[in-house]
Amino acid sequence: MTSIDAADSSSWPLWEVFIRSSRGLSHVHAGSLHAPDATMALRNARDLYTRRNEGTSVWVVPAAAIMASDPDSKGGFFESPQGKSYRHATYYTQSEGVKHL
Repeated sequence: MTSIDAADSSSWPLWEVFIRSSRGLSHVHAGSLHAPDATMALRNARDLYTRRNEGTSVWVVPAAAIMASDPDSKGGFFESPQGKSYRHATYYTQSEGVKHL
C-alpha cells in the first residue's frame, strides 16, 4: 500500500470539474480538485461529485487552461461597439397578431 505525501498532492495541478446531470442539458461547474493527470482527475471527479448518480457526463479541465475576463473591466469588455445597434432587437416593433416573438 502506498501513501500519498501531503506535499506531493499540494503540488498537483488544479482541475475544474463540470457535470452534465442528464442528456440534453449543459455541463455545469461542480467544483475543483487537485490531481496529477487528467485520468486521475476524471476518476476523482467521478468519485467525488457523482456519488449519488447525479451525472451522465464529467469534464475535467486544467484550471490553468481557462481564460477568464476581469470582472472589474465588465463595462468595456461586454459593451457593444458603437454603431452596431442592430445586434440588439430594441427598435423592432412587434406585429399585431404575433403573440410569441
